[in-house]
Amino acid sequence: MRITGSTVLLTGVTGGIGAALAAELARRGARLILTGRRADALDPLVKAYDARGIVADLADPDDVTRLAREAAGTEILIANAALPSSGELLDYTPDQIDRALAVNLRAPAMLARLLAPAMVEAGRGHLAFVGSISGKTATKHSALYNATKFGLRGFALGLRQDLHEHGVGVSVVQPGFVRDAGMFAATGAGTPAGLRTVSPRQVVAGVVRAVERDRAEVNVAPPEMRILSAIGGQFPGFAERVQRRSGGAERTVRRIVAAQRDSR
Repeated sequence: MRITGSTVLLTGVTGGIGAALAAELARRGARLILTGRRADALDPLVKAYDARGIVADLADPDDVTRLAREAAGTEILIANAALPSSGELLDYTPDQIDRALAVNLRAPAMLARLLAPAMVEAGRGHLAFVGSISGKTATKHSALYNATKFGLRGFALGLRQDLHEHGVGVSVVQPGFVRDAGMFAATGAGTPAGLRTVSPRQVVAGVVRAVERDRAEVNVAPPEMRILSAIGGQFPGFAERVQRRSGGAERTVRRIVAAQRDSR
């Protein structure tokens, strides 16, 4: 799929990576449909990029259905929205668990289900899901987040096989630690010592590459993190033992969890 001239629905546009994606998609000449939960944050971006704006809460199943209906004609879906859902599961209320699962996993799956039939009929289109390296290997204090990102990865890769014969591409883009956007920028926490980060621009480039080259999986992370996540996915017991010896990373996660508690 070429982004230029295509109608693109982008979710989670009011976050750091979402705003960077909107800027690049507009630069490439996409016909943008932007969606976010708060009109006051969404409207300036809609005006800046001459886009259509649809206010929707992706935790609300009715809003997801309405969003898909109002975004009819979408040729490329970039499902970028996600709730911060780190922290110990026992600290979450049942409603908070439901909301994290709804926004991070159910909403992307439902948008794909509702938008893909028109793409199949046209014989072209692309569904891109922005996940996380946390969808490849588990980490402490991230059980719920891991669940949504492991699920999103499996969903995307399975759906890709289902839609291949219909000419519709599916990709999952998985960033590592992102500087200047996302959880570190939002919380002010420093990155764990010894771990390199990637820029929002690199994540955007990964999404563009996934869509335009129909890549199944694009991991946007330094080589050492890609290697470690691959090992962790294959040998979870080994990864667990390594993480237990790394107290610095755990302290960072605890700071992030505390800062994001009110965003659940």
